Amino acid sequence: MAAGTVLALVGSLGAAVAAPAVGQRSAPTDAPSNRGAALTPNGFWRMDGYGMVVGVRDGVLRAWETTAISCQSSLTAQQQGTPGADGSVRYGTDGLILTVRPKAARHATLSIDGSVGIRGLRRITALPALCGQPQESGPVATFDVFWQTFKENYAFFDRRGVDWDAVRAQYRPKVHAGTTPSELFDILSAMTAPLQDAHVSLAAETPELTRMSRTIRDGTVGPTQEYDDQIRAFIERRDLGGTPLQDYAQGAIGYADLPGGIGYLRINRFVAYSPDGGYDNDSAELDRALDQIITQARTTGRTAWRGLIVDVRVNAGGSDGLGQQIAARLTDRAYTAYAKQARNDPQDDTRFTPRQKLRVVPAAGSPRYTGPVALLIGGSTVSAGETFTMALAERPSATTLIGENTQGILSDVHGRTLPNGWQLGLSNEKYTTPGGVSYEGPGIAPDLRTPVFTAEELAADRDSAFDRAKAVLTRRR
Repeated sequence: MAAGTVLALVGSLGAAVAAPAVGQRSAPTDAPSNRGAALTPNGFWRMDGYGMVVGVRDGVLRAWETTAISCQSSLTAQQQGTPGADGSVRYGTDGLILTVRPKAARHATLSIDGSVGIRGLRRITALPALCGQPQESGPVATFDVFWQTFKENYAFFDRRGVDWDAVRAQYRPKVHAGTTPSELFDILSAMTAPLQDAHVSLAAETPELTRMSRTIRDGTVGPTQEYDDQIRAFIERRDLGGTPLQDYAQGAIGYADLPGGIGYLRINRFVAYSPDGGYDNDSAELDRALDQIITQARTTGRTAWRGLIVDVRVNAGGSDGLGQQIAARLTDRAYTAYAKQARNDPQDDTRFTPRQKLRVVPAAGSPRYTGPVALLIGGSTVSAGETFTMALAERPSATTLIGENTQGILSDVHGRTLPNGWQLGLSNEKYTTPGGVSYEGPGIAPDLRTPVFTAEELAADRDSAFDRAKAVLTRRR
């Protein structure tokens, strides 16, 4: 899907962006030498969690993906504009914007537009030794880096019932210097298939092989464009009586007025809202759409909504920040939506960075709807669709979740590059409710359980979740 590449970029500095090789490692010559010196992002930094090292010099930010056995050059971004008053510097590449903020001589933070939360950086004197050495790229080295990357970064082996050491013992003997690319791809895909984690992926785009591997939770359907088109046509015919949705944000958002003063808002992704690309453009386009949907007339007075159905049953995810932007139009009180942290110990998958609590703040200067909401969810609600679900579930006003469990993949995609050039994605972050509950794996459960687009529902021309939502909102009048 179109959002896949963007998700990998937003979720990780690794992504699929090739960076030019960097010369031999050396101590930064411009590291702060005394407390009175101006803070600067220049130098080398190790990121808390994520297995990344960042280097900044002469207006260029570079990143390396590291494990105990490897160091892979990753991303290169150029400085955008002049430093801010706080010393922060923005760097950009291919629509991705990173901001580095020095906090002290040896500490800084890094944030990524569209990805909520910040990442801690700790100054180091030089690149790790492996980053200055040639990297083996054959089948055995690729297998070892693949396994090691998951071993040090994946956060949910216990939750998903997989013994990763046993996986290595089973599959490592199958790999040798003569293993073909196709055989190796099959082996690596088989290793991660039992995780049933749709944020775990493997992609080969090389002259020798072009393949993609991803699994989803049993009994669910992936939110593909074809599936979305099918479901949208069903909703417009069955639920809306043949009336097409009003389209916004390049078809990502649809709206319709229902009888009885109920609004219907359908969101199929949180990315690619603007034809110009980039998070800032998507955010501006979303504001324009919300200005037309959540109007003064629909939020106050005699013409105000008596209830709002928000439908993310088929939602391909994207940027958590865009979900928060919508939630900010549905409250008049600030509140904590969820907390986020990343695995932070390569030997211990139970240790994480400190929890960062992410808040929804009411949108200033815009009409806001604070009445009852019925949120429709299901197994095709994934990633940012799920963090959006968490944000609305914590909303101070009445919100009822209706449908089936979401997919259960809330972590950002942590994208990495293997020695042979293949790309992988994995889940290394834990999102939790303000009370500390994680939904990674089983997904977010509804308050009211109904079937969602099952074969039986479609064959009988039923949409139980939609009908239940209308009934719930009608009773609340």
